[in-house]
Amino acid sequence: MKNSLTKIIIPALLITLGFISRLLPHPANFAPIGAIALFGGLYLPKKWALILPLAVMFVSDLFIGFYSWQIMSAVYASFVLMGIIGFLIRNKKSFSKVLGGTILGSVLFFIITNAAVWMFGTMYTHDFSGLIQSYFMALPFFKNSLLGDLFYVGVMVGGFEVYRLAINKKTLTFNKI
Repeated sequence: MKNSLTKIIIPALLITLGFISRLLPHPANFAPIGAIALFGGLYLPKKWALILPLAVMFVSDLFIGFYSWQIMSAVYASFVLMGIIGFLIRNKKSFSKVLGGTILGSVLFFIITNAAVWMFGTMYTHDFSGLIQSYFMALPFFKNSLLGDLFYVGVMVGGFEVYRLAINKKTLTFNKI
């Protein structure tokens, strides 16, 4: 069951959650894709961890629509970075590391994607003031991304750890703060 859980059932649930959540109405940037990437890095086989959030994004983008490939590349790369953050704390999980990894992932997403909007878009002047304006105007989206990542990581990681506790009758892996 454990192999099928991490190889089939959990990825299928994450794909479904990610796909549906992007298609249903939701606050801007309050979506589970970053959390799926981090969760994948923490728990899934490595190939799934990086492919899963990108596949969810691509398939849902087929329905939502595509836009500037440069900006989309920055978005997709940001999710890969969140998966890598999960890899980095995979063997040393603690509440504080998962929380810090979630916040770091959200901050990197904000910095990278808004730099791409400034660099490749037409909304802002291509000078330092335009870059600062792009970050300032994106603060409400950052708030939603951070809250969404914290919420979804909390539900996914917390739920999975409780599941593991119940199945293994052991203590949670979050034994340190």
